[in-house]
Amino acid sequence: MHEKDLSVSLLLDFYGEILTQKQREVIELYYDEDLSLAEIAETAKITRQGVRDCIKRGEATLREMERKLGLVARFEKQQETLHNISAAAAKIKDLNDRFRYSRDIGELAVQIQSDAESLCE
Repeated sequence: MHEKDLSVSLLLDFYGEILTQKQREVIELYYDEDLSLAEIAETAKITRQGVRDCIKRGEATLREMERKLGLVARFEKQQETLHNISAAAAKIKDLNDRFRYSRDIGELAVQIQSDAESLCE
């Protein structure tokens, strides 16, 4: 196999339950545990080619689910939006602190920033 596409780990988090148990285990060992094909083959008691085929079929299934459902793309967009909200709230707080507009505005900005950051975790 060539360079690992680490986005597969995220796809696995979202869609892993639709894979066969063997596919899920092999892909987790390859991407999350960073084992080689040979190490996985020994652990799973299958050939190195069998491991490679299992990974390729699992990856194809995960990508197809993402193409159909788009959950990972939606999640990433939400994370980006939450970071933008947090940054905007920080800027509002900074402006409010510098120009002393309102204590309420400052408190609300802090609350918005805190809420956005908690959703990013």
